[in-house]
Amino acid sequence: MSSLGFVCFTKKIYITASREELYWCWATQEGICSWFLREAVYNTKTGIPREADQHIEQGDLYTWRWYNWDGEEKGEILRANGRDLIEFTFAEFCRVTVELKSEGNQVLVTLTQTNIPTDEKNKMNIHVGCSNGWTFWLANLKAYLEHGILLHETKKDLRNVPLATFQFVNI
Repeated sequence: MSSLGFVCFTKKIYITASREELYWCWATQEGICSWFLREAVYNTKTGIPREADQHIEQGDLYTWRWYNWDGEEKGEILRANGRDLIEFTFAEFCRVTVELKSEGNQVLVTLTQTNIPTDEKNKMNIHVGCSNGWTFWLANLKAYLEHGILLHETKKDLRNVPLATFQFVNI
């Protein structure tokens, strides 16, 4: 990304953890639910459910559910190399790529979301909403792996609070 715009964004964070541990956090049901989701379901391209500790693979389909949001996200795993790269469809039109690069005792996590429609509704809901959301979730992943704490709200039900997803920083 050479300039800023509404069609994509990139978020980066250094996390003190092994690349293997970070890949597990993204590539398994057990891992992604430890810091990000209330529930994740992965099925192979032939419809067989993956075990909670089994790595996702290209062609798998997913369903994700969060705390404090009644909706669900469904998509496809486009790439998963077992080491340092995962790419998936997201928010209907988009692609999200997560790359992990070891640098000493840290890993640079780079998340890029592309193919964002540029109409006014999607600029706000996808570009602004997802950009803010991924910023929080990457910080939550760092807090979880480096300090053993989770920052997202799991006890207070905020689903009936108007604009909660735009106002609360930990939802």
